[in-house]
Amino acid sequence: SKNGKRVQANLGAKNHGVILPDANKNHTLNQLVGAAFGAAGQRCMALSTVVFVGETNEWLPELIRRAKELKVSHGFDESADLGPMISPQALKRAEDLIQSAIDEGAQVVLDGRGYRPQGYENGNFLAPTIITGVKPHMRCYKEEIFGPVLVCLETDTLDETIELINNNPYGNGTCIFTNSGPAAHKFTQEIDVGQVGINVPIPVPLPMFSFTGSRGSILGDLNFSGKTGVAFYTQFKTVTSLWRAEDVMTTKASVNMPQMK
Repeated sequence: SKNGKRVQANLGAKNHGVILPDANKNHTLNQLVGAAFGAAGQRCMALSTVVFVGETNEWLPELIRRAKELKVSHGFDESADLGPMISPQALKRAEDLIQSAIDEGAQVVLDGRGYRPQGYENGNFLAPTIITGVKPHMRCYKEEIFGPVLVCLETDTLDETIELINNNPYGNGTCIFTNSGPAAHKFTQEIDVGQVGINVPIPVPLPMFSFTGSRGSILGDLNFSGKTGVAFYTQFKTVTSLWRAEDVMTTKASVNMPQMK
């Protein structure tokens, strides 16, 4: 930084959830809905993007149905599944990005704009929203929406999916839903994202491990928490000592560098 201090900063994210045809459908859809819309999508590890591989795009109607069943209400309603956006500005930005998707040719198959719960008509509410037909050049894909909005892309193969995700500038988190060990292994080895889940939609590690977002999702060379988190706050000191009795009486100086023998 300008003042010569260490920097540790989390930045944006576009977390992808990949669905393979062999995945457990019920588990996958439940996890996807919860990870995409929980906390109104206002968390850095929200699963804001889903990639349907092959025929899994046929699961979309069921995904929409489950998203519709979520209850949107105020923060003091214990039965609420998600609450309002954090501010009017955050709401407007999310709504603008939804509109940009329409303008660029995507389809809003579930539109949560204009939702007004009784008694809280002036709140910053945005109900679950699902956008299909999304392409990598669209604003709704390139920018983090940070709201209860799920953008949907489609690919034919796992290789195509890995290339898609690796071409995205962010590297915070991703996950794959599959019952195939080889497919999961291939994904974890080839994907260029710092935190990877296998049938786990939000792969945030426990505090003893590091929060390892990468690429455009972090500034600084050390991640939060875990060993790297400790190292960030540590200034190392090295002490070198030499204790030998056999040459304490010598009067000749050694001018050679120490060597391992």
